[in-house]
Amino acid sequence: MGKSAHSDDLRSRVVMEVASGVSRRAAAARFKVSPSSAIRWVELHDETGGISPRPRGGKSRSPLEPHATWLLALNKSEPDLTLAAIVARVLAGLELLTSEASLRRFFKRHKISFKKKPARRRAGPSGRGPGAAGVAGQPGRP
Repeated sequence: MGKSAHSDDLRSRVVMEVASGVSRRAAAARFKVSPSSAIRWVELHDETGGISPRPRGGKSRSPLEPHATWLLALNKSEPDLTLAAIVARVLAGLELLTSEASLRRFFKRHKISFKKKPARRRAGPSGRGPGAAGVAGQPGRP
């Protein structure tokens, strides 16, 4: 996880220091910030005239998002499909080549998880319970 942005006050003091003729690295050392931060803040000020941090994050660039309704309907109608089967359906139905990882991220963004089915009963005894045979040839203890 990244650190939070520095205050606009600190940014403006570093930029003003550089504007007064001090080098970016010297201004960074004086205000105890990294030289790369001072360099980026001065460049930001030169480009935009402001010092506030640029917005973080962004929109999803997933090629699956335009087909979200189709994918969600497919998942609702056939919830037992594996990711590999959905990849094949996307290729056949939408002619879109994708991967299981891309589908996993898509479903995670839409808060859909794939849960395993509840455990089924075992076919036979799992250990030494009632009726389990004792030593070879001897009946089990009650």
